[in-house]
Amino acid sequence: MLSMPRCHSFVWIAIAAMALAGCTSQMVPAQRSISEIDAALSAASSEAVKYIPEQLTDVRSRLDDLKASFAKEDYAAVLQGAPAVKRAAQGLVGAAAAKKAERMQALNEQWAGLAAVVPEYMWAIQSHIDQLGKGPARKPAGGIDLDAARGSLSDAASLWSKGQAAFATGNLAEAVTTAQSLKTHLERLASTLRVDLTAFTPKPATG
Repeated sequence: MLSMPRCHSFVWIAIAAMALAGCTSQMVPAQRSISEIDAALSAASSEAVKYIPEQLTDVRSRLDDLKASFAKEDYAAVLQGAPAVKRAAQGLVGAAAAKKAERMQALNEQWAGLAAVVPEYMWAIQSHIDQLGKGPARKPAGGIDLDAARGSLSDAASLWSKGQAAFATGNLAEAVTTAQSLKTHLERLASTLRVDLTAFTPKPATG
C-alpha cells in the first residue's frame, strides 16, 4: 500500500502531466493561427500599404501581440485573440480595394475637369499671342516678350502630352498631378500676358 506522501506525489505528477499535455495541445493550433494571419497579411500588404496604411499597421500590431503571447507560451491567449485578428487581416483586401476604387473615381473626376479646362486655356493664350504678333515687330506694350511666351506655351503643350500619355496608360495619379501643374503654369502665363481666363473656368456647382 502506498504511503500518503507518495500518493500525493503521484497525484501532482499526474496533474503536471495533464497540464503539459493541455499546453502542448494548444501550441499547434495557436501556431497555425499565427501562420494563417501572417499569410493573410502577406496577401493584402501590397495594396493595403498604399490605400489603408493605418489599418494595416493596426493589424500588424495586433499580430505582434499574439506572437508575444506565443513566445511566453500563453497559447490560450493566442487562441482567444486570433479569430478577431484573422478576420481583420482577411478584411484588408476588400478594404484596400474599396479605398482604391474611391481614389480612382476621385482622380477620374479631377482629370475630367482638368481635361476640359487646360486645352481651353492653351487655346485662349495662343489666340492672344497670335493677336499680339500681328502688331509691329517689337515688344508689345507692357514689356511682354512674345518669344518667351511662345516658348512657355510650347513647354505647356509638351507637359500636356505627358499628362495625356499618363492617363492613357492608366497612371491617373501622375496624369492629374501633371495637369494640375500645367494649369498653374498656364494661369501664370495668362497673368503675364493679361489674358482673362474667367470665361474658360467652369463655374462651381450650386444647389
